[in-house]
Amino acid sequence: MSESALRANPTAGFVIAPNPIPTLPVEGSSELFPVNRIFCIGRNYAAHAVEMGHDPDKEPPFFFFKHGAAVITDGTFPYPTETSDVHHEVEMVVALSKGGTDIAVEDALDHVYGYGVGLDMTRRDLQGEAKKLGRPWEVAKSFEASAPCGPLVPASRIGHPDQGRVALAVNGQTRQEGDLNQMLWKVPEMISILSRYFTLQPGDVVMSGTPSGVGAVERGDTIVASIDGVGEITVKVV
Repeated sequence: MSESALRANPTAGFVIAPNPIPTLPVEGSSELFPVNRIFCIGRNYAAHAVEMGHDPDKEPPFFFFKHGAAVITDGTFPYPTETSDVHHEVEMVVALSKGGTDIAVEDALDHVYGYGVGLDMTRRDLQGEAKKLGRPWEVAKSFEASAPCGPLVPASRIGHPDQGRVALAVNGQTRQEGDLNQMLWKVPEMISILSRYFTLQPGDVVMSGTPSGVGAVERGDTIVASIDGVGEITVKVV
């Protein structure tokens, strides 16, 4: 089937209808950013590493995945099944417009389309069980709707934020507070390191880690997460 025919009827030629492309809105625009893969860096703020029982001075960076369909943008977070301990983690979202392999640190920011505010929602009890057993984290990290996100702001408008308050409040009470300048591995370094292991692609997203203060949420809670110069999102736990 030709590309033009597929554009005219995107479900034709498949044995089942393909799923819609996950997208993020772009602030001030009707256009959408198509989400491919979501790379998440673990324990990228020293204080958060300490609160999770680790020594940040001894740990090289590590990454895990969320699938693209984990993105949700409607301002709600459906409380997931098979857990009784779901935690919030506010993170700066980094959206890539270009891909590549072995990207040099000094060239990495040229690959960034823009930035946003996101949440890495985590089934903490399931993550704890997985850690004890030496198993992967997917059931704890990559479940449906586990990445509530706000609109992207193009880097052409705000530049590349490397400092600014990162905060999260639940029901009006501040729980997480830090600064982008506290990241152990900066955005260019993350992109460069990831490109050694993967061929990065346009549409890939990096969630850049969370400050300390992570904690549980309950149904009915209201989460407000913000990053100075990037944006603010409000998410209701339902």
